[in-house]
Amino acid sequence: MADVDARRVAVLGTGRMGAAMARRLVAAGHEVRVWNRTPATAEALVRRLGPGEGLGPGGDGGDGGGGGRARAEPTPAAAVAGADVVLTMLSDGTATCSVLLDGDVLETLAAGTLVVDLGTSGVAAARELAAGLGPRGVRFLDAPVSGSVPAVDGGTLLVMASGDPAAVDAVRPVLGAFAGTVLHVGDVGAGQVMKLAVNLVVHDLNAALSESLRLAESSGVSRENAYAVLAQSVVAAPFVLYKRAAFLDPGTPVAMSLALVHKDLTLITGHARTLGAGVPVTEAALHQVAAAVAAGHGAQDMADLSRADLDRPGLDRPDLDRPGLDRPDLDRPGLDRPDPTHPPLP
Repeated sequence: MADVDARRVAVLGTGRMGAAMARRLVAAGHEVRVWNRTPATAEALVRRLGPGEGLGPGGDGGDGGGGGRARAEPTPAAAVAGADVVLTMLSDGTATCSVLLDGDVLETLAAGTLVVDLGTSGVAAARELAAGLGPRGVRFLDAPVSGSVPAVDGGTLLVMASGDPAAVDAVRPVLGAFAGTVLHVGDVGAGQVMKLAVNLVVHDLNAALSESLRLAESSGVSRENAYAVLAQSVVAAPFVLYKRAAFLDPGTPVAMSLALVHKDLTLITGHARTLGAGVPVTEAALHQVAAAVAAGHGAQDMADLSRADLDRPGLDRPDLDRPGLDRPDLDRPGLDRPDPTHPPLP
């Protein structure tokens, strides 16, 4: 593979994010092969790329007037054949492992191929993929992303890459089609850890923002007025600002579904438990999201958590006092505490 000008790229998974990445890769001049579990989804994407850019299955289309080319393939093995770079954006770690560690795919991947998992697959899956691909000479990077479709479209996505630093540098020109920043964060698995850490804040903030709006509305303040205050207050984080439309208008296109939020929170709390690290706020957020999904909001945007009826009678609630719940030990000897006799900080 040519490190500076890798042009044959396979994209496995053409949901909202994968499709947006494929569009940017074609626009950047790469030759792209796409595959999706539902073939019609990949084929529709190729058709949308327009005359000259889209290669139908087995087709020989043109170069799109200077752009790249795209082609839908019937199997993952067909998509990765001859690829310099393979990008995966699948639903979870189980799906990613089942696709990349399939016998036909393993036989097809050439030594030196760079496989980059951009999805939220989890730490265990990242390590399983590295162990399965490495002995075959395939270079694997665990590189989940932060941002949604608008960030892909704008070329501002953050990629948290982990693995061989040389492999990260080699794939930067390809990732640059849709990423504004590619950070190398450590060995394989570190990317997934940081994605979980980032999403912990995002999903806890989403839950807190939802609670805040429900509290304001229950007190007689309109959602629009409440959001106007939040957007001008000390809590006006970028997330609060760019999710404004979704929180105010339920017809806003879905950026991230509550079902995927539930998947992320399950990964986060599960990883925390393996470490013995208490994440009680996130455990409570998981419970809220699980209740919203059970109530039929799973396909809706994460902002729909603010519209779910979480106070209805009979809703199961987390027992935060149950024996064995991991908690931070805030009373341990030697823990630094504020000195009540010290003047307050300015």
